[in-house]
Amino acid sequence: MLAERINDLLPQTQCTKCGYAGCAPYAQAIAAGQAPINRCPPGGEQGIAALAALLNTDTLPLDEICGQHLPLQVAVIDEQFCIGCTLCIQACPVDAIVGASKLMHTVLARSCTGCDLCVAPCPVDCIDMVPVSPSRAWTAQDAQASRQRFEARNARLARPMQVPQKQETARQIDDAVAQALAKARARRAAASAR
Repeated sequence: MLAERINDLLPQTQCTKCGYAGCAPYAQAIAAGQAPINRCPPGGEQGIAALAALLNTDTLPLDEICGQHLPLQVAVIDEQFCIGCTLCIQACPVDAIVGASKLMHTVLARSCTGCDLCVAPCPVDCIDMVPVSPSRAWTAQDAQASRQRFEARNARLARPMQVPQKQETARQIDDAVAQALAKARARRAAASAR
């Protein structure tokens, strides 16, 4: 199937910068002729060239409305300011962030795709994207591992959870986030008063 062959060429960062909910939906749109081949910043020029060769079409410059091709980056959480709200964990498409409610979180750097989806939901702005050190390129093995983690996460989230437990968990998360935000604001106010 053409969409699968296209998906195999995408970097599997699941960053959504292309405007689709992940690499597979973008691949399906390309296969259906509904999206151009130049909307994947992580794939960059090399990815566009591979898609053009597969589809026997001209290469296009990267659509910079979607973003720029950057060196491989990973998320780093400033542990001093992490409030344990779990919003970054929920946002990570490949389960590369571990932690628990009201406890500090950390990024599994080897599993991070650099998608930066965890940055925006952080209520205390304690997540930064930093270049991988030592610098290296995203490989086909990285893409395969990322795709497996993404599919495993989706399978886990698709398993039914008891409705009362879902409601209680949501309430507990809301309460924990409110308490953690109050503590973080107090900590930052104290730090800036020094």
